[in-house]
Amino acid sequence: MRSLVRVLPIVLLAACKPPASDEYVERTRIDSGAEGPSEPIDSPDTEGAIWAPADTDGRLLYGKPGERPLFALECVVQGTEPMLAYTRFAKADAHAKAVLALIGNSHVARLPIDAKRHGEVWRWEGAAPVADPRWDVMTGRREVEATVPGAGSVILNPSALPGELVENCRALADPPSDEAESSEPSPPEDPA
Repeated sequence: MRSLVRVLPIVLLAACKPPASDEYVERTRIDSGAEGPSEPIDSPDTEGAIWAPADTDGRLLYGKPGERPLFALECVVQGTEPMLAYTRFAKADAHAKAVLALIGNSHVARLPIDAKRHGEVWRWEGAAPVADPRWDVMTGRREVEATVPGAGSVILNPSALPGELVENCRALADPPSDEAESSEPSPPEDPA
């Protein structure tokens, strides 16, 4: 009986309060004002989408004719090393970072892609050296699936244009061959 009298106050005290974990969660809830990640978007329909040269040399746009582009590739020279810049035209969360997965032509490539601000909107952009063998994914003649988490997958329909862009951009990095140097005429020798 004495043990019951000792335990009874503890049992009654415990019955008066909700479990500690539930109370703890409510007391520590923090409203940071941030919205959190955006809802993922659906993958776009790419039936009829094509690759086409842009107004800028060394840049290709991918999408349905007359509509907003879905993807872009561009050869850019930064310093001494040509780069292949890529853009996924889809809304991105501010300052977000992700990985662009490219799957096709018997290759799988994973490239960094970050949210970049353009006026009031953020979109996905990245760049990698064109000499990187991961770009071989774009050199075949089959479709390539380009996926950015939360921005859906874009099926890049088959075309020779992306492969040609990669090869032309890589050629900018190649040093002139000995053969090209020897084809230049030698200066005339002085007969004296």
